[in-house]
Amino acid sequence: MIRKLTIDSNNIGIISSSLCFVHCLATPFLFLAKTCSVTCCESSPVWWRLIDFSFLLVSFYAVYSASKSTSKNWIKVALYLTWIVLFAIILNEYFHFIPLFEEAIYLPSFLLIGLHFHNKKHCKDDNCNV
Repeated sequence: MIRKLTIDSNNIGIISSSLCFVHCLATPFLFLAKTCSVTCCESSPVWWRLIDFSFLLVSFYAVYSASKSTSKNWIKVALYLTWIVLFAIILNEYFHFIPLFEEAIYLPSFLLIGLHFHNKKHCKDDNCNV
């Protein structure tokens, strides 16, 4: 008997958002430990910052899949709005459109984690595992 592999988009979203949060939390400490005197710069390396966009892609997939399987319209809207805020904050970090405090990125990360947990717990459709 062949079992079909199912991926729960809420689990992907929870894991992705949690890893994104840890990544954002660890960044200042990692680059504080390795002083900028070696590289003569204040910003993190490009490869480290590209991880932000990897998390964005994975989290967008999770938001898209979770919004297709949820029975609650407000969850769909909240997932997309929170992802857009996260995307805007990350873009702002690169291009400095407006001055924002560094911790601003934690709020949408926490909200995405919470929304995916809520959706996982209260999803009413039979095909919640997409």
